[in-house]
Amino acid sequence: MIPNGVDATGSEAHRIKLLLVEDDEDVARTVARKLTADGMDVEVVYEPFGVIKRLDAGDDDWDVVVMDVGLPGISGIDLLKRFRESHSLASVIMLTGDNTAQTAATCMRAGAFHYVTKPFRPFELSAIVSSAARHTAMRRQLDARYVHAANLLVGTSTAITRLRAALDRLGTQSVSILVQGESGTGKELVARTLHARGERRARAFVPLNCGAIPESLIDSELFGHAKGAFTGATADRQGVFVEADGGTLFLDEIGDMPMGVQARLLRVLQEGEVRPVGGSGVRSIDVRVITATHVDLKLAVERGRFRQDLFYRLNVVVLVVPPLRERLDDLPLLAAHFLKKHGGATPPSLSPNALEAMSDYAWPGNVRELENAIVHAIALDHGEVIGVESLPSQIAARSRGNSSGLAFDDEELLPLTEAKRRASTSFEKRYLLRVMEMAKGSVSEAARLAQLDRTNFRRLLQRHGIDSNLFKN
Repeated sequence: MIPNGVDATGSEAHRIKLLLVEDDEDVARTVARKLTADGMDVEVVYEPFGVIKRLDAGDDDWDVVVMDVGLPGISGIDLLKRFRESHSLASVIMLTGDNTAQTAATCMRAGAFHYVTKPFRPFELSAIVSSAARHTAMRRQLDARYVHAANLLVGTSTAITRLRAALDRLGTQSVSILVQGESGTGKELVARTLHARGERRARAFVPLNCGAIPESLIDSELFGHAKGAFTGATADRQGVFVEADGGTLFLDEIGDMPMGVQARLLRVLQEGEVRPVGGSGVRSIDVRVITATHVDLKLAVERGRFRQDLFYRLNVVVLVVPPLRERLDDLPLLAAHFLKKHGGATPPSLSPNALEAMSDYAWPGNVRELENAIVHAIALDHGEVIGVESLPSQIAARSRGNSSGLAFDDEELLPLTEAKRRASTSFEKRYLLRVMEMAKGSVSEAARLAQLDRTNFRRLLQRHGIDSNLFKN
Protein backbone atom coordinates (compact mmCIF):
# COMPACT_ATOMS: atom_id res chain seq x y z
CA MET A 1 0.00 0.00 0.00
CA ILE A 2 1.16 3.53 -0.68
CA PRO A 3 -0.61 6.49 0.90
CA ASN A 4 1.16 8.84 -1.47
CA GLY A 5 1.85 8.68 -5.17
CA VAL A 6 5.13 8.30 -6.95
CA ASP A 7 6.44 10.66 -9.55
CA ALA A 8 7.55 8.80 -12.68
CA THR A 9 9.66 11.75 -13.75
CA GLY A 10 12.28 10.85 -11.19
CA SER A 11 11.68 13.80 -8.83
CA GLU A 12 10.59 13.69 -5.21
CA ALA A 13 7.55 11.57 -4.41
CA HIS A 14 4.30 13.53 -4.59
CA ARG A 15 0.78 13.12 -3.32
CA ILE A 16 -1.62 11.21 -5.53
CA LYS A 17 -3.49 13.70 -7.71
CA LEU A 18 -7.04 12.43 -8.05
CA LEU A 19 -10.04 13.66 -10.04
CA LEU A 20 -13.46 12.63 -8.72
CA VAL A 21 -16.34 12.94 -11.21
CA GLU A 22 -19.56 12.34 -9.25
CA ASP A 23 -22.89 14.17 -9.55
CA ASP A 24 -24.16 12.95 -6.14
CA GLU A 25 -22.84 15.61 -3.76
CA ASP A 26 -23.22 13.42 -0.65
CA VAL A 27 -21.20 10.60 -2.19
CA ALA A 28 -18.64 13.08 -3.52
CA ARG A 29 -18.14 14.69 -0.09
CA THR A 30 -17.76 11.33 1.66
CA VAL A 31 -15.25 9.98 -0.86
CA ALA A 32 -13.29 13.23 -1.06
CA ARG A 33 -13.06 13.50 2.73
CA LYS A 34 -11.67 9.97 3.08
CA LEU A 35 -9.18 10.19 0.20
CA THR A 36 -7.95 13.60 1.34
CA ALA A 37 -7.42 12.21 4.84
CA ASP A 38 -5.32 9.46 3.24
CA GLY A 39 -2.93 12.08 1.86
CA MET A 40 -4.31 12.55 -1.65
CA ASP A 41 -4.99 15.78 -3.54
CA VAL A 42 -8.64 15.43 -4.55
CA GLU A 43 -10.41 17.57 -7.12
CA VAL A 44 -14.20 17.12 -7.26
CA VAL A 45 -16.18 17.74 -10.46
CA TYR A 46 -19.98 17.33 -10.56
CA GLU A 47 -20.52 17.41 -14.33
CA PRO A 48 -18.43 15.79 -17.08
CA PHE A 49 -18.24 18.38 -19.87
CA GLY A 50 -15.57 20.48 -18.21
CA VAL A 51 -13.48 17.33 -17.97
CA ILE A 52 -13.86 16.75 -21.71
CA LYS A 53 -12.62 20.29 -22.43
CA ARG A 54 -9.57 19.71 -20.26
CA LEU A 55 -8.85 16.41 -22.02
CA ASP A 56 -9.05 18.16 -25.39
CA ALA A 57 -6.64 20.82 -24.11
CA GLY A 58 -4.17 18.22 -22.83
CA ASP A 59 -4.75 19.28 -19.21
CA ASP A 60 -4.89 15.71 -17.89
CA ASP A 61 -2.13 15.38 -15.31
CA TRP A 62 -4.24 13.37 -12.84
CA ASP A 63 -2.77 10.18 -11.46
CA VAL A 64 -6.15 8.57 -10.88
CA VAL A 65 -9.69 9.39 -11.99
CA VAL A 66 -12.74 8.09 -10.12
CA MET A 67 -16.00 8.56 -11.97
CA ASP A 68 -19.61 7.45 -11.74
CA VAL A 69 -21.08 5.40 -14.57
CA GLY A 70 -24.33 7.40 -14.40
CA LEU A 71 -23.33 11.00 -15.15
CA PRO A 72 -25.61 13.80 -16.41
CA GLY A 73 -25.54 14.42 -20.16
CA ILE A 74 -23.02 11.69 -21.00
CA SER A 75 -22.49 8.23 -19.57
CA GLY A 76 -19.41 7.45 -17.54
CA ILE A 77 -18.57 4.73 -20.09
CA ASP A 78 -18.54 7.29 -22.92
CA LEU A 79 -16.39 9.65 -20.82
CA LEU A 80 -14.04 6.75 -20.10
CA LYS A 81 -13.71 6.20 -23.84
CA ARG A 82 -12.83 9.89 -24.24
CA PHE A 83 -10.00 9.39 -21.73
CA ARG A 84 -8.64 6.50 -23.75
CA GLU A 85 -9.02 8.36 -27.08
CA SER A 86 -7.09 11.32 -25.66
CA HIS A 87 -4.27 8.92 -24.68
CA SER A 88 -4.48 10.03 -21.07
CA LEU A 89 -2.24 7.92 -18.85
CA ALA A 90 -4.42 8.35 -15.77
CA SER A 91 -5.92 5.15 -14.36
CA VAL A 92 -9.72 5.34 -14.27
CA ILE A 93 -11.86 3.68 -11.62
CA MET A 94 -15.58 3.40 -12.31
CA LEU A 95 -18.30 3.68 -9.65
CA THR A 96 -21.51 1.82 -10.49
CA GLY A 97 -24.72 0.81 -8.77
CA ASP A 98 -25.07 -2.17 -11.11
CA ASN A 99 -23.12 -5.24 -10.01
CA THR A 100 -23.93 -7.43 -13.02
CA ALA A 101 -21.24 -9.16 -15.02
CA GLN A 102 -22.35 -7.26 -18.14
CA THR A 103 -21.63 -3.86 -16.56
CA ALA A 104 -18.30 -5.06 -15.17
CA ALA A 105 -17.21 -6.45 -18.53
CA THR A 106 -18.28 -3.23 -20.31
CA CYS A 107 -16.22 -1.09 -17.92
CA MET A 108 -13.13 -3.25 -18.22
CA ARG A 109 -13.33 -3.52 -22.01
CA ALA A 110 -13.66 0.27 -22.25
CA GLY A 111 -10.33 0.62 -20.46
CA ALA A 112 -11.20 1.02 -16.79
CA PHE A 113 -8.51 0.13 -14.28
CA HIS A 114 -11.17 -1.18 -11.90
CA TYR A 115 -14.85 -0.83 -11.06
CA VAL A 116 -16.43 -0.45 -7.62
CA THR A 117 -20.04 -1.34 -6.89
CA LYS A 118 -22.14 1.00 -4.76
CA PRO A 119 -22.61 1.00 -1.85
CA PHE A 120 -18.92 0.70 -0.99
CA ARG A 121 -16.74 1.43 2.00
CA PRO A 122 -14.43 4.42 1.44
CA PHE A 123 -11.39 2.55 2.76
CA GLU A 124 -11.89 -0.13 0.09
CA LEU A 125 -11.72 2.60 -2.55
CA SER A 126 -8.50 3.92 -0.96
CA ALA A 127 -6.79 0.59 -1.52
CA ILE A 128 -7.87 0.47 -5.17
CA VAL A 129 -6.76 4.08 -5.74
CA SER A 130 -3.30 3.26 -4.39
CA SER A 131 -3.07 0.34 -6.83
CA ALA A 132 -4.23 2.58 -9.67
CA ALA A 133 -1.56 5.17 -8.81
CA ARG A 134 1.11 2.48 -9.06
CA HIS A 135 -0.19 1.53 -12.49
CA THR A 136 -0.14 5.16 -13.66
CA ALA A 137 3.45 5.55 -12.44
CA MET A 138 4.52 2.53 -14.48
CA ARG A 139 2.73 3.75 -17.63
CA ARG A 140 4.31 7.19 -17.34
CA GLN A 141 7.75 5.67 -16.91
CA LEU A 142 7.17 3.73 -20.14
CA ASP A 143 5.75 6.70 -22.04
CA ALA A 144 8.19 8.72 -24.14
CA ARG A 145 6.46 11.98 -23.17
CA TYR A 146 7.74 11.62 -19.62
CA VAL A 147 11.46 11.96 -20.26
CA HIS A 148 13.60 12.34 -17.15
CA ALA A 149 17.26 12.56 -16.37
CA ALA A 150 18.99 9.20 -16.43
CA ASN A 151 19.39 7.77 -12.97
CA LEU A 152 21.41 4.70 -12.12
CA LEU A 153 19.23 4.10 -9.07
CA VAL A 154 15.59 3.94 -10.14
CA GLY A 155 12.97 4.99 -7.62
CA THR A 156 11.43 7.85 -5.67
CA SER A 157 10.86 6.18 -2.30
CA THR A 158 12.24 7.88 0.79
CA ALA A 159 14.94 5.21 1.20
CA ILE A 160 16.24 5.56 -2.36
CA THR A 161 15.99 9.36 -2.30
CA ARG A 162 18.16 9.45 0.82
CA LEU A 163 20.61 6.97 -0.67
CA ARG A 164 20.98 9.09 -3.81
CA ALA A 165 21.58 12.18 -1.67
CA ALA A 166 24.33 10.33 0.23
CA LEU A 167 25.93 9.25 -3.04
CA ASP A 168 25.94 12.86 -4.25
CA ARG A 169 27.87 13.88 -1.13
CA LEU A 170 30.26 10.93 -1.14
CA GLY A 171 31.03 10.69 -4.86
CA THR A 172 33.94 13.16 -4.76
CA GLN A 173 35.33 12.00 -1.42
CA SER A 174 38.00 9.33 -0.95
CA VAL A 175 36.82 7.82 2.35
CA SER A 176 36.38 4.05 2.68
CA ILE A 177 32.77 3.04 2.01
CA LEU A 178 31.09 -0.20 3.01
CA VAL A 179 27.84 -0.98 1.20
CA GLN A 180 25.49 -3.28 3.09
CA GLY A 181 22.38 -4.99 1.76
CA GLU A 182 20.79 -8.30 0.90
CA SER A 183 21.76 -10.20 -2.20
CA GLY A 184 20.19 -8.69 -5.31
CA THR A 185 19.49 -5.23 -3.86
CA GLY A 186 21.96 -3.44 -6.14
CA LYS A 187 25.12 -3.00 -4.08
CA GLU A 188 27.31 -3.02 -7.20
CA LEU A 189 25.05 -0.38 -8.74
CA VAL A 190 25.71 1.84 -5.71
CA ALA A 191 29.46 1.32 -6.15
CA ARG A 192 29.25 2.15 -9.86
CA THR A 193 27.29 5.30 -9.03
CA LEU A 194 29.97 6.40 -6.58
CA HIS A 195 32.62 5.76 -9.24
CA ALA A 196 30.64 7.62 -11.94
CA ARG A 197 30.26 10.70 -9.73
CA GLY A 198 33.87 10.83 -8.54
CA GLU A 199 37.12 12.17 -9.89
CA ARG A 200 38.17 8.65 -11.00
CA ARG A 201 35.22 8.20 -13.38
CA ALA A 202 37.49 8.33 -16.47
CA ARG A 203 39.49 5.34 -15.20
CA ALA A 204 38.55 1.69 -14.74
CA PHE A 205 35.82 0.34 -12.47
CA VAL A 206 36.72 -3.27 -11.59
CA PRO A 207 34.24 -5.46 -9.67
CA LEU A 208 35.19 -8.71 -7.94
CA ASN A 209 32.88 -11.06 -6.05
CA CYS A 210 35.06 -12.43 -3.26
CA GLY A 211 32.53 -15.12 -2.38
CA ALA A 212 32.57 -16.63 -5.88
CA ILE A 213 36.32 -17.35 -6.05
CA PRO A 214 37.93 -20.50 -4.59
CA GLU A 215 40.25 -19.79 -1.66
CA SER A 216 43.20 -21.22 -3.60
CA LEU A 217 42.79 -18.61 -6.35
CA ILE A 218 41.67 -15.45 -4.54
CA ASP A 219 45.23 -14.23 -3.84
CA SER A 220 46.02 -14.46 -7.53
CA GLU A 221 42.78 -12.66 -8.47
CA LEU A 222 43.47 -9.84 -6.04
CA PHE A 223 47.22 -9.36 -6.27
CA GLY A 224 48.22 -11.16 -9.47
CA HIS A 225 50.86 -13.87 -9.88
CA ALA A 226 54.20 -14.46 -11.52
CA LYS A 227 54.79 -17.08 -14.19
CA GLY A 228 55.41 -20.48 -12.60
CA ALA A 229 54.10 -19.42 -9.18
CA PHE A 230 51.82 -22.48 -9.12
CA THR A 231 50.59 -25.21 -11.43
CA GLY A 232 48.80 -23.60 -14.34
CA ALA A 233 50.49 -20.20 -13.97
CA THR A 234 51.89 -20.20 -17.49
CA ALA A 235 52.33 -16.42 -17.67
CA ASP A 236 52.47 -13.35 -15.46
CA ARG A 237 49.05 -12.05 -14.50
CA GLN A 238 47.97 -8.70 -13.12
CA GLY A 239 45.48 -8.83 -10.27
CA VAL A 240 42.41 -6.62 -9.92
CA PHE A 241 44.31 -4.05 -7.84
CA VAL A 242 46.63 -3.36 -10.76
CA GLU A 243 43.72 -3.45 -13.24
CA ALA A 244 41.93 -0.80 -11.18
CA ASP A 245 45.01 1.41 -10.70
CA GLY A 246 43.87 5.03 -10.85
CA GLY A 247 40.24 3.94 -10.71
CA THR A 248 37.88 2.06 -8.39
CA LEU A 249 37.97 -1.52 -7.14
CA PHE A 250 34.70 -2.95 -5.89
CA LEU A 251 35.08 -5.97 -3.60
CA ASP A 252 31.68 -7.58 -3.24
CA GLU A 253 30.82 -10.05 -0.46
CA ILE A 254 33.93 -9.04 1.49
CA GLY A 255 32.51 -10.92 4.49
CA ASP A 256 33.19 -14.23 2.72
CA MET A 257 36.91 -13.54 2.34
CA PRO A 258 39.20 -16.08 4.13
CA MET A 259 41.01 -14.77 7.23
CA GLY A 260 44.49 -15.20 5.71
CA VAL A 261 43.56 -13.18 2.66
CA GLN A 262 42.05 -10.49 4.90
CA ALA A 263 45.49 -9.93 6.47
CA ARG A 264 47.12 -9.49 3.06
CA LEU A 265 44.31 -7.19 1.92
CA LEU A 266 44.79 -5.02 4.98
CA ARG A 267 48.50 -4.67 4.23
CA VAL A 268 47.76 -3.55 0.65
CA LEU A 269 45.24 -0.98 1.87
CA GLN A 270 47.71 0.38 4.43
CA GLU A 271 50.83 0.45 2.24
CA GLY A 272 49.33 1.16 -1.17
CA GLU A 273 51.38 -1.52 -2.92
CA VAL A 274 50.88 -5.11 -4.05
CA ARG A 275 53.20 -8.08 -4.41
CA PRO A 276 52.07 -10.74 -6.93
CA VAL A 277 51.97 -14.36 -5.82
CA GLY A 278 55.41 -15.86 -6.50
CA GLY A 279 56.85 -12.48 -7.45
CA SER A 280 59.89 -10.77 -5.96
CA GLY A 281 58.97 -7.10 -6.46
CA VAL A 282 56.17 -4.82 -5.38
CA ARG A 283 54.09 -2.33 -7.37
CA SER A 284 52.60 0.88 -6.02
CA ILE A 285 48.90 1.33 -6.74
CA ASP A 286 46.42 4.17 -6.35
CA VAL A 287 42.99 2.60 -6.03
CA ARG A 288 39.74 3.63 -4.39
CA VAL A 289 38.35 0.51 -2.73
CA ILE A 290 34.61 0.16 -2.14
CA THR A 291 33.47 -2.97 -0.33
CA ALA A 292 30.08 -4.61 0.09
CA THR A 293 28.57 -7.45 2.08
CA HIS A 294 25.27 -9.05 2.94
CA VAL A 295 26.53 -10.24 6.35
CA ASP A 296 26.83 -8.35 9.64
CA LEU A 297 30.57 -7.66 9.76
CA LYS A 298 30.46 -6.46 13.36
CA LEU A 299 28.94 -9.79 14.38
CA ALA A 300 31.50 -11.60 12.22
CA VAL A 301 34.28 -9.78 14.10
CA GLU A 302 32.78 -10.84 17.44
CA ARG A 303 32.70 -14.47 16.26
CA GLY A 304 36.29 -14.36 15.00
CA ARG A 305 35.37 -14.66 11.33
CA PHE A 306 36.51 -11.22 10.27
CA ARG A 307 39.56 -9.20 11.30
CA GLN A 308 38.76 -6.30 13.59
CA ASP A 309 41.52 -4.07 12.18
CA LEU A 310 40.26 -4.64 8.62
CA PHE A 311 36.69 -3.98 9.77
CA TYR A 312 37.68 -0.57 11.15
CA ARG A 313 39.63 0.18 7.98
CA LEU A 314 36.58 -0.49 5.80
CA ASN A 315 33.81 0.71 8.09
CA VAL A 316 34.38 4.48 7.82
CA VAL A 317 31.10 5.23 6.01
CA VAL A 318 28.30 2.66 5.74
CA LEU A 319 25.59 2.83 3.06
CA VAL A 320 22.61 0.54 3.44
CA VAL A 321 20.69 -0.53 0.33
CA PRO A 322 17.12 -1.43 1.35
CA PRO A 323 15.50 -4.67 0.19
CA LEU A 324 12.80 -4.36 -2.44
CA ARG A 325 10.06 -5.38 0.01
CA GLU A 326 10.81 -2.19 1.99
CA ARG A 327 10.58 0.07 -1.08
CA LEU A 328 7.59 -1.34 -2.97
CA ASP A 329 6.59 2.22 -3.91
CA ASP A 330 9.46 1.96 -6.42
CA LEU A 331 8.26 -1.29 -7.99
CA PRO A 332 6.24 0.32 -10.85
CA LEU A 333 9.21 2.45 -11.87
CA LEU A 334 11.63 -0.45 -11.59
CA ALA A 335 9.30 -2.69 -13.60
CA ALA A 336 9.00 -0.05 -16.32
CA HIS A 337 12.79 0.40 -16.32
CA PHE A 338 13.31 -3.31 -16.99
CA LEU A 339 10.49 -3.44 -19.54
CA LYS A 340 12.30 -0.70 -21.46
CA LYS A 341 15.66 -2.40 -21.01
CA HIS A 342 14.54 -5.81 -22.28
CA GLY A 343 11.35 -5.07 -24.25
CA GLY A 344 12.85 -3.81 -27.51
CA ALA A 345 11.81 -0.74 -29.49
CA THR A 346 8.18 -0.90 -28.35
CA PRO A 347 8.27 -2.34 -24.82
CA PRO A 348 5.10 -3.90 -23.43
CA SER A 349 3.37 -2.79 -20.26
CA LEU A 350 1.99 -4.81 -17.36
CA SER A 351 -1.70 -5.43 -16.83
CA PRO A 352 -3.15 -4.09 -13.55
CA ASN A 353 -3.50 -7.64 -12.20
CA ALA A 354 0.10 -8.45 -13.10
CA LEU A 355 1.38 -5.30 -11.39
CA GLU A 356 -0.70 -6.02 -8.30
CA ALA A 357 0.55 -9.60 -8.13
CA MET A 358 4.09 -8.24 -8.24
CA SER A 359 3.27 -5.71 -5.53
CA ASP A 360 1.93 -8.52 -3.31
CA TYR A 361 5.08 -10.63 -3.68
CA ALA A 362 7.85 -10.50 -1.03
CA TRP A 363 10.79 -10.50 -3.54
CA PRO A 364 13.35 -12.52 -1.57
CA GLY A 365 15.76 -12.08 -4.50
CA ASN A 366 15.15 -8.31 -4.52
CA VAL A 367 15.72 -6.18 -7.65
CA ARG A 368 17.70 -8.93 -9.38
CA GLU A 369 14.69 -11.26 -9.05
CA LEU A 370 12.40 -8.51 -10.37
CA GLU A 371 14.53 -8.09 -13.48
CA ASN A 372 14.55 -11.85 -14.05
CA ALA A 373 10.76 -11.93 -13.64
CA ILE A 374 10.35 -9.21 -16.29
CA VAL A 375 12.66 -11.06 -18.70
CA HIS A 376 10.67 -14.26 -18.06
CA ALA A 377 7.37 -12.47 -18.77
CA ILE A 378 8.63 -10.82 -21.96
CA ALA A 379 9.87 -14.18 -23.23
CA LEU A 380 6.45 -15.79 -22.71
CA ASP A 381 4.21 -12.88 -23.71
CA HIS A 382 4.48 -11.24 -27.13
CA GLY A 383 1.55 -8.84 -26.82
CA GLU A 384 1.39 -5.18 -25.88
CA VAL A 385 0.27 -5.95 -22.33
CA ILE A 386 1.80 -8.65 -20.14
CA GLY A 387 -0.80 -10.58 -18.18
CA VAL A 388 -0.39 -12.24 -14.81
CA GLU A 389 -0.26 -15.66 -16.48
CA SER A 390 3.12 -14.77 -18.03
CA LEU A 391 4.78 -14.06 -14.69
CA PRO A 392 6.82 -16.72 -12.87
CA SER A 393 4.50 -19.11 -11.03
CA GLN A 394 5.51 -18.01 -7.53
CA ILE A 395 4.51 -14.43 -8.39
CA ALA A 396 1.42 -15.21 -10.47
CA ALA A 397 0.02 -17.10 -7.48
CA ARG A 398 -0.28 -13.74 -5.68
CA SER A 399 -2.85 -12.43 -8.16
CA ARG A 400 -5.95 -11.21 -6.35
CA GLY A 401 -8.14 -11.00 -9.43
CA ASN A 402 -11.08 -8.60 -9.19
CA SER A 403 -13.38 -7.95 -6.27
CA SER A 404 -15.99 -10.55 -7.17
CA GLY A 405 -13.56 -13.44 -7.43
CA LEU A 406 -14.38 -13.87 -11.14
CA ALA A 407 -12.43 -12.72 -14.16
CA PHE A 408 -14.29 -11.39 -17.18
CA ASP A 409 -12.75 -11.77 -20.62
CA ASP A 410 -15.29 -11.00 -23.32
CA GLU A 411 -17.93 -12.12 -20.76
CA GLU A 412 -16.42 -15.61 -20.37
CA LEU A 413 -15.71 -17.00 -16.91
CA LEU A 414 -12.51 -18.56 -15.70
CA PRO A 415 -12.34 -22.32 -15.13
CA LEU A 416 -14.15 -23.36 -11.97
CA THR A 417 -11.04 -24.18 -9.94
CA GLU A 418 -9.44 -20.81 -10.69
CA ALA A 419 -12.71 -18.95 -10.06
CA LYS A 420 -13.05 -20.73 -6.69
CA ARG A 421 -9.47 -19.81 -5.77
CA ARG A 422 -10.06 -16.17 -6.59
CA ALA A 423 -13.39 -16.16 -4.78
CA SER A 424 -11.69 -17.56 -1.68
CA THR A 425 -8.98 -14.92 -1.92
CA SER A 426 -11.59 -12.20 -2.37
CA PHE A 427 -13.56 -13.43 0.65
CA GLU A 428 -10.40 -13.47 2.79
CA LYS A 429 -9.58 -9.92 1.81
CA ARG A 430 -13.13 -8.67 2.51
CA TYR A 431 -13.00 -10.36 5.91
CA LEU A 432 -9.70 -8.68 6.74
CA LEU A 433 -11.00 -5.30 5.62
CA ARG A 434 -14.08 -5.71 7.81
CA VAL A 435 -12.18 -6.77 10.91
CA MET A 436 -9.65 -3.92 10.45
CA GLU A 437 -12.55 -1.50 10.19
CA MET A 438 -14.03 -2.85 13.44
CA ALA A 439 -10.65 -2.61 15.15
CA LYS A 440 -10.14 0.98 13.87
CA GLY A 441 -6.73 0.12 12.48
CA SER A 442 -5.35 -1.69 15.53
CA VAL A 443 -3.59 -4.81 14.31
CA SER A 444 -3.50 -6.32 17.81
CA GLU A 445 -7.25 -5.84 18.30
CA ALA A 446 -8.04 -7.10 14.80
CA ALA A 447 -5.95 -10.23 15.38
CA ARG A 448 -7.82 -10.80 18.65
CA LEU A 449 -11.20 -10.45 16.92
CA ALA A 450 -10.11 -12.85 14.18
CA GLN A 451 -8.68 -15.25 16.80
CA LEU A 452 -5.35 -15.36 14.98
CA ASP A 453 -1.77 -14.92 16.09
CA ARG A 454 -0.67 -11.31 15.56
CA THR A 455 2.30 -12.32 13.39
CA ASN A 456 0.14 -14.47 11.12
CA PHE A 457 -2.47 -11.73 10.96
CA ARG A 458 0.14 -9.21 9.85
CA ARG A 459 1.30 -11.67 7.20
CA LEU A 460 -2.26 -11.85 5.85
CA LEU A 461 -2.51 -8.07 5.73
CA GLN A 462 0.75 -7.92 3.78
CA ARG A 463 -0.41 -10.66 1.42
CA HIS A 464 -3.52 -8.68 0.51
CA GLY A 465 -1.82 -5.28 0.42
CA ILE A 466 -3.89 -3.89 3.30
CA ASP A 467 -2.45 -0.87 5.14
CA SER A 468 -3.65 -0.62 8.75
CA ASN A 469 -3.12 3.16 8.69
CA LEU A 470 -6.07 3.55 6.32
CA PHE A 471 -8.46 2.55 9.11
CA LYS A 472 -7.19 4.91 11.82
CA ASN A 473 -9.19 8.04 12.56
